[in-house]
Amino acid sequence: MSFFKFLYLSAIDFGIQWSLWGLASWLKTEKFYDLAGSSTFALLAFVGYQKYSNGHPRAKIQTAAILVWAVRLGFYLFSRVLKQGHDRRFKDAKEDPSVFFVYWTLQGVWVIVTLLPSLMMVMQRRQPSLSAIDWLGWTMWAVGFATEVVADYQKSQFRSDPANAGKFINTGLWSVSRHPNYFGEILLWFGLFISASSTFTEWWEYLTILSPMALSYLITQMSGIPPLEKYGLHKWGTTPEYRAYLKNTPVLVPYLYT
Repeated sequence: MSFFKFLYLSAIDFGIQWSLWGLASWLKTEKFYDLAGSSTFALLAFVGYQKYSNGHPRAKIQTAAILVWAVRLGFYLFSRVLKQGHDRRFKDAKEDPSVFFVYWTLQGVWVIVTLLPSLMMVMQRRQPSLSAIDWLGWTMWAVGFATEVVADYQKSQFRSDPANAGKFINTGLWSVSRHPNYFGEILLWFGLFISASSTFTEWWEYLTILSPMALSYLITQMSGIPPLEKYGLHKWGTTPEYRAYLKNTPVLVPYLYT
């Protein structure tokens, strides 16, 4: 992948994040943060395909998978924050422009790093015939995407029931994983790396596996699971029901107990 092509897409990415950071800081709002991230994913995938692809079916399918994921997640997160009225992650950050800038910059890093294997594949002029590797990757994407969609739907339905006010969800997919939506997210991006790898010919191209690995680290060790686990312990940690849930339900991978 040409360095200048990557630099061009990175400039679009960070240009969007930093421009919207200025608007969000002025308005002191976090409401369009997630929508901006998802929209940037979609835009970069589309521009990468339109500008640099040779139109191979592999590139079309890979790009379509990213667009479907981005549109679905963006609208889901945007509607959720509008309904709730706030996002507790940004309670303090949105009051300090310098801290808020870090959040928006990290979103830019998240977008371009996560897309790296797919962008590299789309830009390849050499496109071998579709193989089992491609279909394996896209199957993983489909399973991960379906898991994420179902988990989000189950949680939104649970929260919309007044009888569940103040309770934690432990039904459906949430009965076999404490964070099934994040499991689906990690699985689908590893799947897209695998399908992208079917075009790799140089050893260094395989280093882009660091992309889904970085995403996994971010989710499991930093901004995803840890604050939610901390919040759950603070809110329900003294109840025997929640303690039993923690003991009997894997944190991420369904049925994988540690």
